[in-house]
Amino acid sequence: MIETPAASARPPLVRPRRAVLGGVCAGLSEHLGWPVARVRLIMVIATILGGAGLLFYGWLWALVPLDEADEPARRRAPVAAVLLALGAVAAVAAVVQANITGTAPTAITLALVLTGGAVAWSLAFDDSDPLRSARYSLVVRVVGAAMLLATGLLLLASGNWRPEAMTAVFAIGMIVLGMGVAVAPFVVRLWNELMRERSGRIREEQRAEIAAHLHDSVLQTLALIQNRAGTSSDVARIARAQERELREWLFAGEGAPGADLARELREVAATIEVEYPARIDVVTVGESVPAPPPLVAAAREAMLNAARHGGGEVSVYVEAAASVIDVFIRDRGPGIDLDDLPDDRFGVRESIIGRMHRAGGSANVHRGAGGVGTEVHLHLDL
Repeated sequence: MIETPAASARPPLVRPRRAVLGGVCAGLSEHLGWPVARVRLIMVIATILGGAGLLFYGWLWALVPLDEADEPARRRAPVAAVLLALGAVAAVAAVVQANITGTAPTAITLALVLTGGAVAWSLAFDDSDPLRSARYSLVVRVVGAAMLLATGLLLLASGNWRPEAMTAVFAIGMIVLGMGVAVAPFVVRLWNELMRERSGRIREEQRAEIAAHLHDSVLQTLALIQNRAGTSSDVARIARAQERELREWLFAGEGAPGADLARELREVAATIEVEYPARIDVVTVGESVPAPPPLVAAAREAMLNAARHGGGEVSVYVEAAASVIDVFIRDRGPGIDLDDLPDDRFGVRESIIGRMHRAGGSANVHRGAGGVGTEVHLHLDL
């Protein structure tokens, strides 16, 4: 029987995101179709017989990509804690040997490599690993720094504070490295903040350049189309929607959409403008405040009535403070009187006035200045 190419094809060599250490053995096991225990045994034997297994493992870890799963890498082995424990054993051996023989280059080197590796692993991998808490990473760094400083001081104290020259050099190096480990998180955090600030400044400069170009071309063209086509024209409504979307993208900050009352009302106005032949201008003064759902719903109903029955130009004026919000919606339509509305018309009475009263505020609906149009005043104490 001849195997087809599809049947004989192997899975791609990738490292899984859920692994014990680096996922190399698990990736090889999946690729070769071998049990993962066999792959790990071969790696251990090759490491014991000259270190080739360790080099091969590191080479594959560096070159084999992670799989494309949309999740952070998770490592079950507490590598930083293990390295820190081994570093502590090496440090104790180095201090004992330095006090007995005067020098301990091998033990000191192991203590430096293992402790430094623990801190480096914590900074490079544990910060992004969901299985490692922020407290765990902090403890590793604090213990690592304290261990390096204590080991360096004990090595300097060997031989009645007269250590061998090489031991003294290693001890001073440990003290310097321990101080570096202590300040490393602050340096990394400062560097990241500087990079974010630089990236933000570059984005703002690019946004300003694009805004200037679009203001001189696209936005002016859209405004001209609106003026020539008239408010009730479909072309004017489309141009108005595109102009509002462009201005929102260019000039809005980085806050989350719908984070405050002004943004919510502008989004409501943009939605109504697409459906009705009206132009709704939203002007806000005062502080940025959260958007109370009853107030937004009542304002939406008032804007919808103004666009549906009044059409043309509709103005929305918002005065916001820390303790009170006032919203005024004015149109230039025929106007309404509450006393003249039939008893079965609950839109204004319930959707606007009743909703505001239930929220602890008030709503006043009356004719506009000179008897032209309708003005709705919404008031809410925060």
